[in-house]
Amino acid sequence: MHWDFAVILIFLGVIAPWLSYRRVRRLMQTSMIGSMDRLALYASTIAFQWIAVGIIVWRTTAHGIRPSDMGLAISRPGLTTSLSIVLCLLALVNQIFSIRRLAAHPSELKATLPQLVLKIFPQTDVERLVFVALVITVALCEELIYRGFVQRLFENASGGIALAGIFISAGFFAVAHLYQGRRGLVSTFIVGALFAAIRWWSGSIVPSACAHFVADLSVGLLAPKKLRAVLESHDRRESENATQTLHT
Repeated sequence: MHWDFAVILIFLGVIAPWLSYRRVRRLMQTSMIGSMDRLALYASTIAFQWIAVGIIVWRTTAHGIRPSDMGLAISRPGLTTSLSIVLCLLALVNQIFSIRRLAAHPSELKATLPQLVLKIFPQTDVERLVFVALVITVALCEELIYRGFVQRLFENASGGIALAGIFISAGFFAVAHLYQGRRGLVSTFIVGALFAAIRWWSGSIVPSACAHFVADLSVGLLAPKKLRAVLESHDRRESENATQTLHT
């Protein structure tokens, strides 16, 4: 393996997850996050991801790896289109179901991930507009990084064993979401393995990028208002119950 690829993998597997985890911990310890804080978070994430992709494209091109080798092609249009539609529908249904499940169990909203959602997901029209740009960036960049670069790299390194690329790339993808906790690690590994299998089958990152976009956009636009209303209603009921208990 080329030394520059090894450096990139160390950054993706160790340094980037640690930085993300530390950043999220800092956000969770902050009592109030304002609009400018969220916009700054979106902008810095957009810049970071495009810089990472730029470096990867630079180094892969230097070693003769073509964009099509990393899934930036549609060699099987019919299959790619069908998989894109199915994955997008599955992603949307899953996110809606997950939001409804959380809304039905208000006590779970106190957990780290729902609280993070309530803090950093958009709350104003300006934030939503920038958030769309963020989601586009994340969908394109993360799919190119994990399903394009990492998956192809380990598939080649293993002598063409598809499962090596699928599961190792899923592992890198899961570790990148370390800040989501144990449940997040498991769920992102499963999603990463599914996306990687689809990328191997279709030869393209287009289906997984489309599904990634739909999943992040739907939860980002639907979850905050719904979960905040449920949490406020839950807190109000708990306050009323506590008041009634004091008066009895």
